[in-house]
Amino acid sequence: MSDHSHDNLFAQPLGKVPGFVFDEAVVAVFPDMISRSVPGYATILSHCGELASRYVQPETNCYDLGCSLGATSLAIQSRIEGRQATIVGIDNSQAMLERCTEILQKKHSNTSIKLLHQDISDTEITNASMVVMNFTLQFIPMAQRLDLVEKIYAGLNPGGCLVISEKLRFEPESLNSLLSDLHHRFKRAQGYSSLEISQKRDSIENVLIPETLDTHLERLRACGFQSASPWFQCFNFCSLVAIK
Repeated sequence: MSDHSHDNLFAQPLGKVPGFVFDEAVVAVFPDMISRSVPGYATILSHCGELASRYVQPETNCYDLGCSLGATSLAIQSRIEGRQATIVGIDNSQAMLERCTEILQKKHSNTSIKLLHQDISDTEITNASMVVMNFTLQFIPMAQRLDLVEKIYAGLNPGGCLVISEKLRFEPESLNSLLSDLHHRFKRAQGYSSLEISQKRDSIENVLIPETLDTHLERLRACGFQSASPWFQCFNFCSLVAIK
């Protein structure tokens, strides 16, 4: 990986640590940042493609909500060629979408990926056979999360698939502390220093608001999903699949 894409945003003392935003600086290092920060990220991407091969139906829509640089969309695209399905990638970061557009222009596929710059709370979900939110819901204000999942459920076709990947909070606090510590050890093993881990935590503390697994499952069932379960977990990161 080239030096310019290595994540060193929090390597030097920052004094007052600013709140985390998906700006140009983050976009420049995002692939390195997420692969070194989220245990199992590559596995989640790969299996989103596997789920797409099972659930995406011909001439339907597949939504990647919070698409960032398009990694999930590309994983899905690679497994649904020939189905005349459309992938719709949504993100509210213009910097992310500009870089994502550059990445997609280098790929060749008969399956269209359409990018939209908007808040996913404003996105219309229609004729959907698959919707993915990979580490997106945790950045949505708590009061808007139920409405968003309800909208997704309404826009999914019967038999459609929703994937939600999130950082989790655990109870009791002793368990939460254990899994957080294991995550921090993972990050140190990826080359992050204690200073980087501490400053990143301070930056994201009031921006990324995690919930418990039970909260996610209860919300999915309240919205109408009869089948919902975790399919992947590593430390305090989890991916859930729900079928309409």
